Amino acid sequence: MFFYKVAQKVMFQMDPEIAHNIAIGSLKNTGNNPLNLFYSQKVASAPVTCMGINFKNPVGLAAGLDKDGESIDAFHAMGFGHIEVGTVTPRPQPGNEQPRLFRLKPAKAIINRMGFNNKGVDNLVRNLMAKKSDIIVGVNIGKNKDTPVDEGKNDYLICMEKVYQYSDYIAVNISSPNTPGLRTLQYGELLDDLLSSLKEKQTELAKKYNKYVPIALKIAPDLTSEEIEKIAESLLKSKFDGAIATNTTLTRDAVVGLDNANEAGGLSGKPLTDLSTQVIRQLAGYLNGEIPIIGVGGINSAEDALAKFDVGSELVQIYTGFIYQGPGLINDIVNAYKAK
Repeated sequence: MFFYKVAQKVMFQMDPEIAHNIAIGSLKNTGNNPLNLFYSQKVASAPVTCMGINFKNPVGLAAGLDKDGESIDAFHAMGFGHIEVGTVTPRPQPGNEQPRLFRLKPAKAIINRMGFNNKGVDNLVRNLMAKKSDIIVGVNIGKNKDTPVDEGKNDYLICMEKVYQYSDYIAVNISSPNTPGLRTLQYGELLDDLLSSLKEKQTELAKKYNKYVPIALKIAPDLTSEEIEKIAESLLKSKFDGAIATNTTLTRDAVVGLDNANEAGGLSGKPLTDLSTQVIRQLAGYLNGEIPIIGVGGINSAEDALAKFDVGSELVQIYTGFIYQGPGLINDIVNAYKAK
């Protein structure tokens, strides 16, 4: 898209977070008016059923770009098959101190330590109610920074209850590296307790609203084979509906020596490609087709997406690759998916 390349050149001269805020604001204001012609596009139909939901195509927008669900209709106009909003927490929070977002252009990568900055779940619900498009929307939920890890379950349950009737699926984020202690929820009894509590709440809410909303667990890439196996066992035991693999990585091997490479936070983009695909392959082996996987991490081309499908993903999501490549990446992936 010519317009995107022009806009990208301008945006890449700005501080990354300022550019992000300008972009989200512009999309919010143009999603439902003729100005969306600058980024709207027709994307071929490539239906996929995953977690019992019928998606128009297998390409979604990963969580983190539209944290507060302000630009859902604009992303629908771009042709995404679904959008995952959030991560949202029960109470508004500012996130970590700035600067907290860094480009690594030579590596087509980004490092972020945002820290779940968002306007709170009540604000998100208002935006979900106001959207006009029928795009599939997943809501990514998390815990507030000042909530102790051993009480974190309550934050997830609060968010789940509030977004349930307005969501098509719910993603449970226990894998961000930017909230202290959060990743400890990926292990052992803490994980089992969280998953079983969420499934109990799901049963309760499904009866209340006469609507079954699937829930998926988003995991980190920085896991051993044994840890992946144990997560898979927990998912199967709790009869979870889906898994999202993966979040950002703390490793820096692929970006040593680059500007900003030593900044704290999660690394996303091209350097994550192979690591996330490897985790998906292992997770798929342990899940044995019983629980679907949404593949995310380092998708910068149609080939990257096909690799995720080949190892067991039923859907894919893009974020950093979308920033570097633009909306054309959606069409590239969908067309390659249809041709495979």
